[in-house]
Amino acid sequence: MSKITFISHDGKETLLEKAGGNLMQAAVEHGIAGIEGDCGGVGACGTCHVHIAPEWRDRVGPASGFEQEVIKNLHNISPCSRLGCQIELTEKLDGLVVRIPNPT
Repeated sequence: MSKITFISHDGKETLLEKAGGNLMQAAVEHGIAGIEGDCGGVGACGTCHVHIAPEWRDRVGPASGFEQEVIKNLHNISPCSRLGCQIELTEKLDGLVVRIPNPT
């Protein structure tokens, strides 16, 4: 079971618990605003774009080359940008903090 804190672009924090799956699935299942997952989790649309808290970047790991190509075409990217569908939730990510960037 992983506890994840989502912080919306306006500062609202939502804590949820999820066992298995990926970050996008957890957000969609719990109605986290700003995470859509339009492509169903194949990493093609960018509607699950999040910013990983800097202290978590090493544990989450780097984006793949394909993921980086999708990210570079999004708004409000940062060095901490990732696609939530590409982050598998494991026990090592218990306590993960992610920010949802402003979509505009």
